[in-house]
Amino acid sequence: MITTGIDREIRRSAAIAVLGTGSYLPAHVITNDEVGEPAGVTGEWIHAKTGIRNRRRAKPDEATSDLAVIAARAALESAGLRAADISLIVVATSTPDSPQPPTACVVADELGAAPGTAAFDVNAVCSGFVFALTTAERILHGTDGHALVIGADVYSRILDPADRRTTILFGDGAGAVVLGPSRGGEVAATRLASFGADRELIEVPAGGSRLPASHRTVAEGLHYFTMNGRGVRDFVAENVPGAVREFLADAGTSPDRLARFVPHQANGRMLESLSAELGLGPGRTCTTFEEFGNTGSASVPITLDQAARAGELSPGDLILLAGFGGGMAMGLALLRW
Repeated sequence: MITTGIDREIRRSAAIAVLGTGSYLPAHVITNDEVGEPAGVTGEWIHAKTGIRNRRRAKPDEATSDLAVIAARAALESAGLRAADISLIVVATSTPDSPQPPTACVVADELGAAPGTAAFDVNAVCSGFVFALTTAERILHGTDGHALVIGADVYSRILDPADRRTTILFGDGAGAVVLGPSRGGEVAATRLASFGADRELIEVPAGGSRLPASHRTVAEGLHYFTMNGRGVRDFVAENVPGAVREFLADAGTSPDRLARFVPHQANGRMLESLSAELGLGPGRTCTTFEEFGNTGSASVPITLDQAARAGELSPGDLILLAGFGGGMAMGLALLRW
């Protein structure tokens, strides 16, 4: 595992913190009945298995960057900053607008960021936002700069409508935060980990250099997102609770001191088990899966923004962000609000 952090004495004078949050969910609501019919399951079955009732779907002319730009503007407004104030833009996504250029460069241009603003993408699938947050936080240390960190995915474009293991779970959306010199809070600690031996649990087999697009790969459906649901549940159960406890202990705290837990919204039933294992009941675990489903790398920042705008976060609160998914990968971040 990679753990990032610096001496607490230094942090008091040079901490980087979340200064604003934003999110965007497309207007088009997709119900369980709509995704269930082609997948051969009922809406009631989907809710019983996942806790999800609805999810959002991007319009045909909306790409990942379009969602990201709207979320970024909301985060900038929340932080009281302009695009010209930003020195770094990091977009976490596994559904970029195109293989090249980076979606972050499209976002920077659409926002009107200053020429020369550094912009790049991070792909750690559903852990991507925490990986991007960690990267941006480290880059900003020792500077007076500000960063936009965005998680955005349009999974509806890579789902097989007939695959009930995936199509019932995912929605489209984007979430963003602005990082900068602390106004009171801080990114107190982060930890990143990957488990490449388990990489085949979640994948899109074709479209890269190993299996370039061809008539065969399209005909065989190899460009669709695939997931071994049971294997993913086992991975989370076996790895995440212990990693969270160890991370918090190393940061000098424990689950009982957390005000809020903001996990990746993978599956409602999975989150119920994870929260119970960590002793974090519904009052402290923030969720959005029921109405938005699993929005990939966007789920953590969307859920954080929803909690912030609902007045659920108070100055001084300790907040744990936890992302986990394809790679397999896991990212943890401890925020002081």
